[in-house]
Amino acid sequence: MNNALAQADHAVETLRAQRQDDYYPQFHLAPAAGWINDPNGLVYINGVYHAFYQHHPYDENWGPMHWGHAISRDLAHWQHQPIALAPGDDYDKDGCFSGCAVDDNGVLTLIYTGHVWLDKVGDDDQVREVQCLATSEDGVHFVKHGPVLAPPEGIQHFRDPKVWRENDGWWMVVGAKQNGLGQARLYRSKDLRSWQFDRVLDGAQTLHQGYMWECPDFFPLGEKQVLLFSPQGLAAQGYRHRNRFQSGYLLGHWQPGADFNVTQPFCELDAGHDFYAPQTFTAADGRRLLFAWMDMWESPMPSKAHGWAGALTLPRELTLNAEGDVLMNPARELAALRGLPQRFAAAQLRNQRQLLAENLQELTLSLDLAASDAERYGIAIGDAARLYVDNQAHRLVLERFSEEPGLCGCRSVPLPAGDTLSLRVFIDRSSLEVFVNQGVACLTSRIYPTDGRRGVSLFAESGQAQFEALQGWELASIWA
Repeated sequence: MNNALAQADHAVETLRAQRQDDYYPQFHLAPAAGWINDPNGLVYINGVYHAFYQHHPYDENWGPMHWGHAISRDLAHWQHQPIALAPGDDYDKDGCFSGCAVDDNGVLTLIYTGHVWLDKVGDDDQVREVQCLATSEDGVHFVKHGPVLAPPEGIQHFRDPKVWRENDGWWMVVGAKQNGLGQARLYRSKDLRSWQFDRVLDGAQTLHQGYMWECPDFFPLGEKQVLLFSPQGLAAQGYRHRNRFQSGYLLGHWQPGADFNVTQPFCELDAGHDFYAPQTFTAADGRRLLFAWMDMWESPMPSKAHGWAGALTLPRELTLNAEGDVLMNPARELAALRGLPQRFAAAQLRNQRQLLAENLQELTLSLDLAASDAERYGIAIGDAARLYVDNQAHRLVLERFSEEPGLCGCRSVPLPAGDTLSLRVFIDRSSLEVFVNQGVACLTSRIYPTDGRRGVSLFAESGQAQFEALQGWELASIWA
């Protein structure tokens, strides 16, 4: 197996030498080369943050899943590490699928899904999935210990374990499909190696709620408990559920040994084009943080022509407001990447477009809704995207443009109540992340400007718009 890891690392180095960086992110986690999808094994241990991720090191397409690895001491600057896990044993020969990491008395411990195709590769009707364990003494090199949990009779799809410690024991939530419907199954253990089924935390009652619940996560936030998961198979409903697959949460109450009492129905976590498989972890100071995959299944990915594909979102802080909404905001540590601030005076535009700057990567601005009557007004990022208020639909719209039709289109959220709309926007080489009114809504989308230009402009169409004072920054690279 060490040979498999060495071969995978060599493959990444070879691809890295050929990688083109037109779209390669400056301040988002991405593989040095090859493919990335779900974030895995997010953990703070022994003074270091670890981010693992689903990785195919041999080319830019999805393939047999490895675990890529990066570390940070400050959540702002990162270093790539050797690949942590490679498939090849009889229980994971076709992939080391998603999972998590925990601190087991100072030992970095990974729990992941071993995946095997029982018939031909890609035939989801014939698979075997088991939960496996691996440990590391140095935080870099891992020893596999094999399966620790198999699915019950009648369940094949059984993956993406998320483990935490509570009440002197370990708990695990796993995504599953039973009788054609998605569910989140709960298990408990004393030692991470012997697991007992506790109960089904929650599950789909009809196909409208998803045929598979991937990447579950279960954690306290404020006075509530959050069940975070990525259901597959939800039908689009107006402005909602527009992506191939969704990610969102249920809110409720739970105590060990009891049922999960859901008090708020499923809510999407991010309204953009590219957000999937979010996973949370606990910061050194106890904050609940989150990364997600900043792409979407079956979406065109122009970076593949450059030798790589996929990235993770910025790290985000989760909080719960008084209304019971989960808020997401950029991790405060990201301020360490800022250069000198660039300030722009308030502007009143009528049927105009005004260039702010060519090099802004973080921008904060407020729009005076009460003083604006334009049909559409907001900001444009080169010719690749626009973020604007649609005064007729009363929505905030993120629209992207491309020569590739599959990368065109809109995502939107209702305008929050009040006369002021506050926006915090991050613009990387191929992505746009928008945080609305201190995190009450978020929109995350990949963008691919064909001319490389990402200059930020203000605009107002068919009327007048009032922009309050704006501030922006260039951001340093995260790669230490």
